[in-house]
Amino acid sequence: MLEAWALASEGSNRPYTGGEHRMTRIIDFYFFALKVIIALLLAGMVVLVFGNVVLRYAFDQGITVSEELSRVFFVWLTFLGAVVAMREHGHLGVDSLIKRLPPTAAKAAVLAGQGLMLVATWLLISGSWTQMLINLHASTPATGLSMGFFYAAGIAFGVPTFLIILWDAFCVATSRIDVATTEFVRDSEEQVVLDQHGVPLSATAARNP
Repeated sequence: MLEAWALASEGSNRPYTGGEHRMTRIIDFYFFALKVIIALLLAGMVVLVFGNVVLRYAFDQGITVSEELSRVFFVWLTFLGAVVAMREHGHLGVDSLIKRLPPTAAKAAVLAGQGLMLVATWLLISGSWTQMLINLHASTPATGLSMGFFYAAGIAFGVPTFLIILWDAFCVATSRIDVATTEFVRDSEEQVVLDQHGVPLSATAARNP
């Protein structure tokens, strides 16, 4: 989302306003907080699962809530990580057809795809909200946590994802993003890792023909 905003500003040849700077900082802080939460959830999973194994084999005891908490942590970790990947356009996909289309057709195809993604995301938000309300007063047996918290992960993913897709679609529709040069998906996991280190995929292909 922030990358789209930056591209949009560059395309309009105007500097950031004070409000845009504040919004950028808010967005940066939000996604930084998401990454911190993801790291804490992952650490919690490791401690619970590994600790439970050690206790069972070494002391014939166990952490009663380990399985339930690990499951909840994993669900939230997955959905929050998907939000971060959506913002960074890090999800795997195939865009070879888009790159071969004429500019107008490519733009229409991208907008059509984003429209379908908005519909699917809205269905996810609506379904998660319904399930959260239905299961709000149902508790898990070991921890006593509300099952509504389990389904709330879908809302935590759906709302920011919907906004990200909506903003990307707006930037594409107003030509603030050039669909010919912008990568909305990644072709492989290898490309994701290389992008994180600033290495183009073509460079590794040249070294490994």
